[in-house]
Amino acid sequence: MTEHRYRLSARVSSDAPERVRAVLERFVGGGGTVRRGPDGWEVEAELAGASARDLNRALLTELRRAEKRTRLRAEWSADGWVERFFDYVPKGRRPVPEATGRR
Repeated sequence: MTEHRYRLSARVSSDAPERVRAVLERFVGGGGTVRRGPDGWEVEAELAGASARDLNRALLTELRRAEKRTRLRAEWSADGWVERFFDYVPKGRRPVPEATGRR
């Protein structure tokens, strides 16, 4: 299977934010940032994987092992497309907007 480089932009909210932060920092490693946001954590990272769905599932599974009541809203961008997820549920796929310059 081919591995792609994805750019992650996500918001994570949880009942145990500090436990979740440790998981986020370990998951994104040196390839990303985790900052405090108004409703939890904001994550920006670049990760490699077979698909956005696989990466999203792996991330949310790890987060829920730390705290069951954790919510993930994520956008995974690669190859000119953005895939959006709410928790494990895909919410759509669309081309990357050219005006923003995001990948």
